[in-house]
Amino acid sequence: MNWYLAKIIFRILCGDGNHTGQFDVQLRLIRAADKDEAFHKATQTGLKEEETFFNQNQKLVQWKFINIAELYKLSELIDGATLYSRIEESDHPDYYTSTVHKKAEQIHSGNSLELLDLV
Repeated sequence: MNWYLAKIIFRILCGDGNHTGQFDVQLRLIRAADKDEAFHKATQTGLKEEETFFNQNQKLVQWKFINIAELYKLSELIDGATLYSRIEESDHPDYYTSTVHKKAEQIHSGNSLELLDLV
């Protein structure tokens, strides 16, 4: 069995959907014999986690599975290996930097949410 890193994309729609497009990009570990099985398992995970509910304002919220955007075989787990990299652009680089520092402080002080709850 091999480990794969799958990028699963969801679209978030609220109410009539007349708002700025929102997408949730999730990186998931998938254990599979080969790339085809990993793609299938990642797709099934996305479909299984589609959700519809009402928010506190009683507006319908839908999480719709879009597809698997990327799939990488992890041939070896190496301390410090890059799993994902994305270049972001910001019109406010100082604010962006400040936000990153605040998030790091929350992680360091133990006041952040856990990133993954593995069962």
